Amino acid sequence: MELRTLSYFLMIAREGTISGAANVLHLSQPTLSRQMQELEHELGCTLFERGKRRIELTEEGMRLRSRAEEIVDLVDRTEREFRTSPNTLAGEVRIGGGETPAMSLVADIISELQNTYPLMTFSLYSGNAVDVSERLETGRIDFGLFLGPTDLGRFESLPLPAQNAWGVLMRQDDPLAARERIAPEDLIGKPIILSQQAGNEMSRWFKRDLEDLDVVATYNLLYNAALLARGGVGYVLGLEGIAATSPTSELAFCPLDPPLTADVSIGWKRYQSFSPAANVFLQSIRERWG
Repeated sequence: MELRTLSYFLMIAREGTISGAANVLHLSQPTLSRQMQELEHELGCTLFERGKRRIELTEEGMRLRSRAEEIVDLVDRTEREFRTSPNTLAGEVRIGGGETPAMSLVADIISELQNTYPLMTFSLYSGNAVDVSERLETGRIDFGLFLGPTDLGRFESLPLPAQNAWGVLMRQDDPLAARERIAPEDLIGKPIILSQQAGNEMSRWFKRDLEDLDVVATYNLLYNAALLARGGVGYVLGLEGIAATSPTSELAFCPLDPPLTADVSIGWKRYQSFSPAANVFLQSIRERWG
């Protein structure tokens, strides 16, 4: 497979037609069709379902699209890094992580580095531990923030001086919002919205199987779950300091009793060969927290 052919394939997937992609790429339609037929022959599978007006990706086509996006992205990024002048520190550092107030610690380092190296840029990706781990493994991000009990055996990591408290998000006019803390028995029989990652922690806190609870929804990032709480769908168990709980937000937050907290760590791929910019970031977090 050639990189150019993968780029052509991605353009067809984006445009939805051979003719549309050919116009964007300034190629003839027969030439582009022949390139895709050769790619399908090389891979031994059908990548497109050709309809009258649009073409759709097959299951194999969708899998190739995911890999092709990774490959093209890594090549583009590598080219940008090597075009940088040896006398000027520049480049992009990619950081992924769950929603946490501890990101402010990373933001402090980003601010300091950009003041020192104005040509450095940063890309942030929000996702749960599964998403972040997969992106670290495939090289799509350089560093990842992890919350709570996460298996970081595959990565190098540093704990951050931060802990996030678990609690309940609910409407301000809910009777439980007047409580100073929320105990497990306060939520029994009530509609609950849980984090997809924190099932084991919540089961231990409730001291019962989650199947015994009225779980009406799950979430991977808290913002949309907070909208459900605002709409009165249920009580969201989430981390403090992420969703707005000001008087105008209509939401209240109450910590759990007994208390439950989540530690925060930053990790990176073991034996990773970093760009100069990522190396400077790594040196900064090691000096700060190592």
